[in-house]
Amino acid sequence: MTDFQEQQPQQQPYYPPQPPYPPTRPITTEPGTTVWPSGGHVPPPVEPPVAAAAAAAAPGSRRRAKRGVGLLAAVAIAAAAVGGGTATLVQQLTSESPVTASSVVNGTNVSASSVGTVAGVAQAVSPSIVEISASSDSGKSTGSGVIITSDGEIVTNNHVISGASSVSVQLSDGKTYEADVVGTDPDKDLALIKLQGASGLKAATLGDSSKVKVGEEVVAIGSPEGLTGTVTSGIVSALDRDVTVAKDDDGGSRDQQQGQRYDPRQGWPFEFGGQQFNGDTGTSKTTYKAIQTDASLNPGNSGGALINMKGEIIGINSAMYSPSSSSGSTAGSVGLGFAIPVDTVKADLDSLRARGDN
Repeated sequence: MTDFQEQQPQQQPYYPPQPPYPPTRPITTEPGTTVWPSGGHVPPPVEPPVAAAAAAAAPGSRRRAKRGVGLLAAVAIAAAAVGGGTATLVQQLTSESPVTASSVVNGTNVSASSVGTVAGVAQAVSPSIVEISASSDSGKSTGSGVIITSDGEIVTNNHVISGASSVSVQLSDGKTYEADVVGTDPDKDLALIKLQGASGLKAATLGDSSKVKVGEEVVAIGSPEGLTGTVTSGIVSALDRDVTVAKDDDGGSRDQQQGQRYDPRQGWPFEFGGQQFNGDTGTSKTTYKAIQTDASLNPGNSGGALINMKGEIIGINSAMYSPSSSSGSTAGSVGLGFAIPVDTVKADLDSLRARGDN
């Protein structure tokens, strides 16, 4: 009988049970900085039998893999604390699909708009403002006017063209036309002239003076001292001011005997608050309600435009105080100017077109 030693089954090495997830341990990212991973338990993925067998055959690799997962989790948490850029990097490292960072910045394109600025108003309205030269046997005067139709109808002050034998108009582009006087209204100090053979002109937009408020910004455009297209700005100082001006040729007849006539460049006489400015208004005069402004007006601005910040005409500049110096020459604006409300102009247009002196 042959003795034989009973073969004992080979004993498998003992591995202590592993916790369901790696224990929390600090991860040092750089000297002096420690990140503690945190968060709930994430169940391990279900492995197929082949993978499980391979894992059982290589316990050391299993431990290293678990440590790698814990490390990646810690890095992801640290990246979330640092910012999206690092999180994107982690995603790139752990994802099979490449991640492309977008270089497009969402925002609003801001256009350089000049609406509501003095520059914008000047650019829009200046082509509709003209310089008027009125000649008579007694001399020549210069004022301003506003184009209201594309074929050359122009509104101005009556005192700008009163008594004139010929009227010429220079546009903002330098082109010159002869003009006919269509109608005048001395009571409102308004006149309507029309250019000969004009077409395709830029007409101004007439606004609503009933909506004008004290304190709102305004722009004045005219030809003070013959300086065509001069732009000034200010505010509406007051409304419904009673302004009295000389009527028609009353003063003109008196001056014509002295060999001269009123010249808007030297200041048209008017009365306000019981005082006379720029000379004597004479015995024939008229009073109207005016818009007061501190926009700089000087002799020659008469008949020009007072404009709101939308580019709408709200008044026709008609009177301004220009105090005289000791030498007798006129001084500059002192911020006391008046304009005929545009609603008065619109209400008077039919009469002016009918060539009626009212």
